Amino acid sequence: MSDNVAVHPTALVVHKEITVDVPVERAFEVFAAVDAWWIREHHNGPGELEEVVVEPREGGRCYNREVGGNEVEWGKVLAWEPPTRLVLGWQLNAQWTYEPDFVTEVEVTFAPESEQSTRVVLEHRNLDRYGDAAQEIFESLDSDGGWGGSLASFANATRGGK
Repeated sequence: MSDNVAVHPTALVVHKEITVDVPVERAFEVFAAVDAWWIREHHNGPGELEEVVVEPREGGRCYNREVGGNEVEWGKVLAWEPPTRLVLGWQLNAQWTYEPDFVTEVEVTFAPESEQSTRVVLEHRNLDRYGDAAQEIFESLDSDGGWGGSLASFANATRGGK
């Protein structure tokens, strides 16, 4: 192999798990109501974020609504299987802008650990599609400022906080 040939990582997957003290149905409901826990600074549009929307069906849109009504897409719902599984097509490129032909997947599963607690597993996969930026994107999404912080915010929302 030549020294100037780029080698791309092939198995970068963000994997996060958390247990929340709510039944599986409630955990799914809170997660799917993304606006209840989304970190407000994580916004890909030019305006002020008003609401994060995930349309509750397979094929549904994922977008941010800005103050003033502008909608900024960031993905689509690939699988909607309440209360056990949700898969989102994450369509933000390495510059964090929406690209309709670019998709990585965020799969979230919900499994009861008891009647009043749920194990939530999040995997953000296909990060190799970012090419040369894959490692940097992985590190960002895998950090406390990425999915780690988002799941902590989600857990707080299951307790009635934001």
